[in-house]
Amino acid sequence: MFVAGTRFPHMQRKNPLQIKFGKALRKQRKARGLTQEELAELSGLHFTYIGSVERGERNVSIKSIDTLLKALGLSYKDFFGDF
Repeated sequence: MFVAGTRFPHMQRKNPLQIKFGKALRKQRKARGLTQEELAELSGLHFTYIGSVERGERNVSIKSIDTLLKALGLSYKDFFGDF
């Protein structure tokens, strides 16, 4: 019998680094007074993707990080400086 989460336990847990990135992204988005929908519009990414990144559910690609930082008007140094 298959029980959800027992066969692929790595899929069940959120990665601490992904959670940390998501929290930092949310903080920067809110500091600019943007909703997830507005950030999605600026970045060309879907608002559900933004939400899942902020919740630490996604392993974000470098390309998506670059897109998000540009949409927020941030350099890598500004974003990752306190990381």
